[in-house]
Amino acid sequence: MESVASSQAVAQLTALAHPRRLAVFRLLMRRYPDAVPAGDLAQALEMPASSLSTTLAQLRQAGLIRQDRQGTSLLYSADVAGAGGLMTYLAADCCRGRADICFATLEKDPAMPAASPRKRTVLFVCTGNSARSIFAETLLRDIAGDRFEVFSAGTRPQSALNPFALKLLADKGHDTTVLRAKHISEFQGEGAPQFDFVFTVCDRAANEECPPWPGQPVTGHWGQPDPVKAEGTEAERMLAFQQVYGALKNRIASFAALPVDTLDRVSLQARIDDIGRIEDASA
Repeated sequence: MESVASSQAVAQLTALAHPRRLAVFRLLMRRYPDAVPAGDLAQALEMPASSLSTTLAQLRQAGLIRQDRQGTSLLYSADVAGAGGLMTYLAADCCRGRADICFATLEKDPAMPAASPRKRTVLFVCTGNSARSIFAETLLRDIAGDRFEVFSAGTRPQSALNPFALKLLADKGHDTTVLRAKHISEFQGEGAPQFDFVFTVCDRAANEECPPWPGQPVTGHWGQPDPVKAEGTEAERMLAFQQVYGALKNRIASFAALPVDTLDRVSLQARIDDIGRIEDASA
């Protein structure tokens, strides 16, 4: 007789066995813990609204995504508990508890406690690598550069850093001489650093497809609005940069305070997801 767990796993695997549904689920996992409007999903995946509506309903029915209402808007997010149940079923039942065999292609967990503390490698990714990821790189380096080796990159980097971003960093006493815009390809392939953590700090970068990072780094999404797009007077535009800087500083200070050398991967990922839920207004 088919068990409840088996029936649920079949429903979830069936839901994921379609390119469109898989694409939606993967995007929401990259955006987690964000809750995303359907319109943003449709735009990011270039999917007609009618097709997306059906896809979302099927994924919800399978217990892979959540739907929440905010005012008059419906927002969607990955159901990590539901997805985790599927992985548990595959590892414990199908693999008979031998996850080391079924998932042998996964490399050793880089976020497990090390025999002795070591410097962890961190990459911040956004689209242009001219403001948000540059803020994050600078902040973590200055707050905890003794414990983290920090990089940033863009999926479509600008040719130069934004002058408002550079001025703000300089005004706050940060060294900007080491900063430059970089393409994400610099950190992929042979000879690239193996990262312990990879964070996206803009929704557009999280929406984009990237190859899996070697070593299975812990990931997080701390999306911020693009201050480069701010309009108005110079003071109004600088305020947009100040707000993003403050929001990222709040998150990065919380991250730097984590005991990364003693937390197991599950606990560490949960703490990083919690940091992604920090309200920007409190930054």
